[in-house]
Amino acid sequence: MNQEKIYDSVVRAWLLIGVIMVFIQVIVGGITRLTESGLSITRWEVVEGTFPPMTNEAWGKEFELYKQTPQYQEINEGMSISDFKFIYFWEWVHRFWARFMGFVFLIPFVIFVISGRIDRPMIKKLGLVVVLAALAAIFGWIMVASGLIERPWVNAYKLSIHLTIAFCVFATLWWTYLWSGGNIGSVERNIVYKYRRVFALFTLIYVFQMIVGGILSGMKAAVIFPTWPDMNGQYFPSVIFDRSEWILQNFIDYDKNIFLPSLIHFLHRNTAYALFVIGVWSSMSLYRLSPHNSKIKIASALVILILCLQVLLGIFTVISSKGSIPVLWGTLHQAMALLLLAAIVNTFFVLRINKKKNFAILPLD
Repeated sequence: MNQEKIYDSVVRAWLLIGVIMVFIQVIVGGITRLTESGLSITRWEVVEGTFPPMTNEAWGKEFELYKQTPQYQEINEGMSISDFKFIYFWEWVHRFWARFMGFVFLIPFVIFVISGRIDRPMIKKLGLVVVLAALAAIFGWIMVASGLIERPWVNAYKLSIHLTIAFCVFATLWWTYLWSGGNIGSVERNIVYKYRRVFALFTLIYVFQMIVGGILSGMKAAVIFPTWPDMNGQYFPSVIFDRSEWILQNFIDYDKNIFLPSLIHFLHRNTAYALFVIGVWSSMSLYRLSPHNSKIKIASALVILILCLQVLLGIFTVISSKGSIPVLWGTLHQAMALLLLAAIVNTFFVLRINKKKNFAILPLD
């Protein structure tokens, strides 16, 4: 069997560090959102914003800028400077970590290229990571800007786009790390051909769920329906069956009525059920049909385990969201969604078939 190129341990360690750093960045972003800290820094200063204010005068200037935002005027009016420093801290950490990741990536990258430790195929994959990371940064500022002008919090649709791109950065870098380890062994063709479509469907549902989850978090819809398995006494919220509510304005001004939060919350819950059933069934099928392939068995077991944990965390987050979304449960729920993505990517990687000299995930057709 042909062997893919295996990159040296230093390069692989660097890639893994990058994966971990992106994971931390997404988690910090979740904490920033849950603590409503994202609008505390009103300017996007790539260089000057590296360090937080160092004097009382500097803090006062930042606080005055924040006081001009809709969030302060409509929600946090009368906030103390110490409370402002708390929310400023999380947004600053989120931005600082992004800058730090840039240095951790760029400096070794240049060294590895010059020394010949990474080649053209690796550079192409990392180029995609860079493009996605840049898009995440751009949409991050677009998202923040929407809360500085339009409403006292960030736009839910823009938040979902920002979160989705961040997940794509993580998935692409994780795939690159797995790929850098070379050949992982042969896979029985009958297993891949039989279940690749089902697992692909599972992945598509996951992507939809991720997008809907981002919108739901931006709307804070969990606070409106902090019950399970019903939604405030109803499984099907009656408002979503009112045809008069299905108008464009309700999708734009989603924060002015209960229609869209009800619809998004209903979709998120029921998509989770479908995701769980299809994910567990397909993973268990792969597990049973691969008695001699430990990599497939481990990959399948991880998907099942993480799915179960994610469902439980989702339920705990919902029933604990009375008045506000608990930071701990909300953060763990987002972290588990990222781990589920890692497990999905790993499963796709394991299910590759040996095709001449290269290994590649099979097309869906």
